[in-house]
Amino acid sequence: MKAKKVAIVHDWLYGGGAEQVVLELHRMYPQAPIYTSYATTEWRNKLDDKVVTGYLNRWPFSRLRKFLPLLRQRWFAKLDLSEYDLVLSSSGNGEAKFVQVKGDALHICYCHTPTHFYWRHYDKYLEHPGFRPYWLVRFALRLLVKPLRRRDYQAAQRVDYFVANSSHIRDDIRQYYQRESTVVFPPVDVERFKKPIATQRSGFVTHGRQVPYKRFDLLIEACNEAKVKLTVIGRGPEHQRLKQLAGPTVKLRNDVDNDELPKLLAKAKGYLFAAHEDFGIAPVEAMAAGTPVAAYEAGGALDYVIANKTGVFFAEQSAAAIIQAIDKMQSIDWDYDVITTHARAFSAGSFRQQIAATIKNITTEHAQREKSAR
Repeated sequence: MKAKKVAIVHDWLYGGGAEQVVLELHRMYPQAPIYTSYATTEWRNKLDDKVVTGYLNRWPFSRLRKFLPLLRQRWFAKLDLSEYDLVLSSSGNGEAKFVQVKGDALHICYCHTPTHFYWRHYDKYLEHPGFRPYWLVRFALRLLVKPLRRRDYQAAQRVDYFVANSSHIRDDIRQYYQRESTVVFPPVDVERFKKPIATQRSGFVTHGRQVPYKRFDLLIEACNEAKVKLTVIGRGPEHQRLKQLAGPTVKLRNDVDNDELPKLLAKAKGYLFAAHEDFGIAPVEAMAAGTPVAAYEAGGALDYVIANKTGVFFAEQSAAAIIQAIDKMQSIDWDYDVITTHARAFSAGSFRQQIAATIKNITTEHAQREKSAR
């Protein structure tokens, strides 16, 4: 059986958990080109200059990329991938899954989420678009959501096989695309956050991009009311508003570097997480540091938080529910080593092993189907 010629396709490359999936796929298939609508110089270097872009990566399209879903759909759909036997797309809030393959070639889509602003989080994006000008984003969403949903659904039907990044996304793929999928958790750099040998723990911590749906505001409100120490790490469009909300026990830091972050996570009594996330890399990073997680009981957190063992859940996104979770967390005698060990199941090595096995199973099944169809 001849070796397959592989191409990797991704929505865009500028930072985040989804890009880590592409990085691991690149390590598995170092000769495969990586097609994307936009890439920073940093990510071109990380991916050994294997990145292929087009006109959408040039000005003015590069500056307007968040407003150009129809152009991105068309660009991905028109890519000539006829020379490849296997196309691996990594797609979430973009359009990489729109690519089309020829003949008996195989398209496997690693799905981070059915596009948020078409489907599950449409109403939330109307309320808090996440980027400016808000009035223009709201107008465009209301005007275009129906054709965008229709085209997104049609593209999902052309994918041969889906791989979901969490059980929650598997359910969303089934709900919005009427397709089945296999779950493979995304890679987390757990070694970077490995728990120090001895740590004196105090206060609580949270980190991530400060955007509305992450609900850092609820965490701050809860810690203000409970007079609990909280360190909020990160940046984003919500940063100034969050600073105004913060009381005397809450500290916001946007100056934390890669070396300091693991130390801050490892020093905390617990990690607070109020978002309804597709997966959620940040809480797993905290667990890799041995820190238990108090998480909203929904989304990807259901796959890695084990109640009273690696963390606790709260049932609603409210300050009152978070305060109850904090109280419960402080009453438990945590085994920090157990938490660290659990996080290793989400390592980059585990991802490569599981995605390789999944791709092998899919390609074998696909070949058998093609043979039977002849």
